[in-house]
Amino acid sequence: MSAKPNRLARTLAKLDALPAFLRPAARNLALRRAVPFTGTARLDYVEMSPMRVEIAIANRRPVQNHIKGVHAAATTLLAETATGMVVGMNVRDDCLPLAKSLTVHFRKRATGSLRAVATLTPEQRQLMQDTDKGEVSVAVVVTDEAGEHPVESEFIWAWIPNQRPKH
Repeated sequence: MSAKPNRLARTLAKLDALPAFLRPAARNLALRRAVPFTGTARLDYVEMSPMRVEIAIANRRPVQNHIKGVHAAATTLLAETATGMVVGMNVRDDCLPLAKSLTVHFRKRATGSLRAVATLTPEQRQLMQDTDKGEVSVAVVVTDEAGEHPVESEFIWAWIPNQRPKH
C-alpha cells in the first residue's frame, strides 16, 4: 500500500529532523498538546507508525485507584488513545476519525505500569484510504509490568467526511 501520509503522519515525520534523544519528548509534547487529557494522564507515546502505535502509562499517584494500581479510567484512556492514534495515522485528511464504541473487560489485577499496542491490518488501512466513511475494529493489547494482559477490549472507530454536505 502506498498511501500518502496524512496530516498527523506528516507532523510526526517533522520530528525525525531532531536528534534521536529529543524525539520522544518532542513527540509527547506535541501529542499531549493536541489531546490535552492525555497530557493530564502523562501518557508516553513510545512508538507511532501507520501500522502500530504503542503508548505507556506509569503507575503513579495521579492515575492510581484505591488499591494503588492504574485506575480503570486511565487504563481505558491508554487503550482508547492507542487505537485512536493508529486510526489517526491512517485516516485521510478530508475525513474525521470518531470513536464509535468500546468494550473493556478487566480480567485480572494489573501489576505496575501499563503499555497498549494498537495495530491495523493492511486491509483496514487501505479501506481508510479508499472510502469516505466506514468503521473498523482496532486490535489493542494491554500489557502490565509482569507481562500479563489484565484487560481485554474492543474499540470500534469510524471515519466520516470532515465537512457535512451542504443541502
